[in-house]
Amino acid sequence: MDIVAAVFIEEMEMRQVPGPSTRIDLTGVHFSLAAPAPVPVTLEPHLLVLVRCRPDEPGQGALEVVYRRGEEQVARNVQPLQVEPGKFNYRLVRAQLEFTDYEVVEAHCRLDGGPTTVVPLTLLPPVD
Repeated sequence: MDIVAAVFIEEMEMRQVPGPSTRIDLTGVHFSLAAPAPVPVTLEPHLLVLVRCRPDEPGQGALEVVYRRGEEQVARNVQPLQVEPGKFNYRLVRAQLEFTDYEVVEAHCRLDGGPTTVVPLTLLPPVD
């Protein structure tokens, strides 16, 4: 299995179209956000990880997401993942991220210890 994409989002909707085929509508894809208040703040951003399974693969594995601030691990999420061979699936991953400064936290995503996809999230100062 492979990670096709990993992005922070505000909302997601699934819809069917002729084929049969499925569309995933993503709203508010972002890699930075203004803090809701001055630091320190705790946020729970939604990370969407889209995965594909080749037709000749078993379609079972584990998705691991490690959130890092530099070399420091600040959160971790591991969950089982099942994808029908020849199809796609997704997981929404949430973690409580504590920010004491306006900085970058990176989500390191991987399947079964394979290659890592890194997604940055930058916290900006609040908007006046």
